[in-house]
Amino acid sequence: MGDKDRNVPLPKKTLQLLREQWKSHRNKVWIFPSAGHGGSNMPYATKPVSNSSVQVAFRKALKTSGINKKATVHTLRHSWATHLLEAGINLLLIQTWLGHRSTATTSVYTHLTEKAKATAIKSINGLMDDL
Repeated sequence: MGDKDRNVPLPKKTLQLLREQWKSHRNKVWIFPSAGHGGSNMPYATKPVSNSSVQVAFRKALKTSGINKKATVHTLRHSWATHLLEAGINLLLIQTWLGHRSTATTSVYTHLTEKAKATAIKSINGLMDDL
């Protein structure tokens, strides 16, 4: 994704979970080290977990959850941005967190939320039509 570092706020609960996860390997460099063959070398791993391993884990989690939508790890980025916008977070702040150069790129999410609102209103009206 553009090979840029992005600084985003880290919720307290996420920090707690990351600390718990780190206890399983205690690698001094990587939060998510490459397990390597056998998975026992994590404290000494010299590489982070691979993109393909993350994608495989995501697909497995998606299947386990029962969600039947087509999604990738990158989908989480879009979902996060949309949820932030729906929660009232400023579009320019979301732009910064996503690492977009242009507000036009980030403004795509405003269309997604408006579409979601329109669909929800249509559904609500449909439910009430028979009353």
